[in-house]
Amino acid sequence: MSQQITVPDIGDFKDVEVIDVLVKPGDTVALETPLVTLETEKATMDVPSPTAGVVKSVAIKKGDRVSKGAVVVEIEVSAAAATPKPATPEAAAPAAAKAPEPAPAAATKPDKAAERPAPSAPRPTPVAAAKTGSHSSSHASPSVRRFARELGADLSRIKGSALKDRITHDDVKAWVKQALSSPAAAGGGTLPKVAEVDFAKFGTVEVKPLSRIQKISGPRLHASWVNVPHVWQMDEADITDLEDARAKLKTKAAKEGIKLTPLAFVMRACVKALQEYPLLNTSLDAEGKNLVFKKYIHLGFAADTPNGLVVPVVRDADKKDIYELARDLAALSEKARDGKLSAADMQGGSFTISSLGGIGGTAFTPIINAPEVAILGVSKSSMKPVYQDGKFVPRLILPFSLAYDHRVVDGAAAVRFTTFVAQRLADVKGLLEAVP
Repeated sequence: MSQQITVPDIGDFKDVEVIDVLVKPGDTVALETPLVTLETEKATMDVPSPTAGVVKSVAIKKGDRVSKGAVVVEIEVSAAAATPKPATPEAAAPAAAKAPEPAPAAATKPDKAAERPAPSAPRPTPVAAAKTGSHSSSHASPSVRRFARELGADLSRIKGSALKDRITHDDVKAWVKQALSSPAAAGGGTLPKVAEVDFAKFGTVEVKPLSRIQKISGPRLHASWVNVPHVWQMDEADITDLEDARAKLKTKAAKEGIKLTPLAFVMRACVKALQEYPLLNTSLDAEGKNLVFKKYIHLGFAADTPNGLVVPVVRDADKKDIYELARDLAALSEKARDGKLSAADMQGGSFTISSLGGIGGTAFTPIINAPEVAILGVSKSSMKPVYQDGKFVPRLILPFSLAYDHRVVDGAAAVRFTTFVAQRLADVKGLLEAVP
């Protein structure tokens, strides 16, 4: 008996590129053997075999573009194999690197905030050519159009290389690369190039290729850095009572299979702050003329894995208490470490938290996970002397930093937000209250 294996549910993506075909006719495959590797602009994922058997035929090749339901291979099912089960989104595990909405990265130079925000300021672009054409007539998928907008690329100027002149992600990247290296066009200029150095002249070197995460997240981080005017607000929270309460609740939570981490409390505080200040839960529209206010709160968090940072998303965080948030964090973190996050697991975030406190550091300046307008960076807590009631007392202090898009959020709104977060973290009883 033969069975056709199709592309599973891969979220909102269509026309996903096939970057590798891992089997050929005649190959014997076991259950969960990767068959092909697909790549979206947010993630790379394998399509595994839902059954054991022998590959009868391969329906696609490297470079093809496929969508949900497209036939990948046909397998002659082994007589000893169990009843085949359809591939699921969870089974489409990201391969090797799993690049998501890029993990927040620490920038090295703080920027000075302008005195007033400029919400209607034109969106800066890293390319030299002025935008004069219309994207609407260009032959490109929605994901490619979104990718072009993030990089400031004009689709009307790009020649497509795919079937029927369809524009691909690689076409956009190549156009931007060429534009960045070309002389300044009328009304604009190019970014200065970093000097090329032959490092081998000075000693022994070893050249290694960038990881898949770096190749995919790098351009997105660069686009955010170039296009979004970043400002950072640093603050501190007294979490002495929070840690005392968490220590008392850890044993009880563990009996229920819940790992009660500080990040769950930070998430709960952020939910309350976003409800109080919904401006930080918005995004600018594609034209930069309107704000999109989201009626949901989906919190992304940076998860450290052997293959690099990924950003899973806890959905409807505003409807979950501390224990539910902790349970979701543990489940998504485990999937991230095992390389089993689906594309849907990394989509839809409205605000991101990057917590490096478990590793160390006193402060850092994260890059906004565009098109979000803010990101919270959490550093390592430490005991500090705090002056209270006429004397110094030891208190556990948590440093954190908020990076925000100055086109949308001004300094006053940012500091009100961080002050509110600090107040909520100091009020552990409020964080432990049941969600209505």
